[in-house]
Amino acid sequence: MNKIIKNTLILTTITLVAGILLGLVYEVTKAPIAAAQEKAKQEAFKLALPDAASFEAYSGYDESDAAEVLRNAGYPDADITEVVIGKDGNGNDLGCVITVVSHEGYSGDITMSVGLLADGTVKGVEMLSISETAGLGMKAAEPDFRGQFQDKQVSKFSYTKSGEQGDDKIDALSGATITTNAVTNAVNSALAYFQNMLGGSVNE
Repeated sequence: MNKIIKNTLILTTITLVAGILLGLVYEVTKAPIAAAQEKAKQEAFKLALPDAASFEAYSGYDESDAAEVLRNAGYPDADITEVVIGKDGNGNDLGCVITVVSHEGYSGDITMSVGLLADGTVKGVEMLSISETAGLGMKAAEPDFRGQFQDKQVSKFSYTKSGEQGDDKIDALSGATITTNAVTNAVNSALAYFQNMLGGSVNE
């Protein structure tokens, strides 16, 4: 019995020490990890809206309002998680960057930043997180695919497998229709939010 109690005390002590050490490691690394994540996000904002000199959080953003907009627009499988206003060098509103999480990816969520000018022109689509199939869905992160959205001013996009032409047409990735659909719907979600919550303009 004494041996059992002794072993139990040893295991309890080891568990407590390990827990304390893990807690200390988390506290030490928490700030650097957060700083790295914020830096990556700011870099994505800049790539999505390259003409902006700075970015400010959009004060009108509300998670529940965003969810309602997307449901009404037919995109219930996406979330708007952040909206920032891009400013030019003089502090004037230039456009916005909308961060979207799509839950329609083949291998999980796809998170991206969509940059829009004040007139609704898409200036860039940057991936923040994507883990689709290598050589297939992962091609959605490549410039050739993302570039199809760039400098287009349309109310929404749709993808095509037949090479159909038009500013609103996106060539589907071969063998990755699910990923193509997820990314296209995510960009459309950003457009729907822009049109409904920002009135089609970032100028207040």
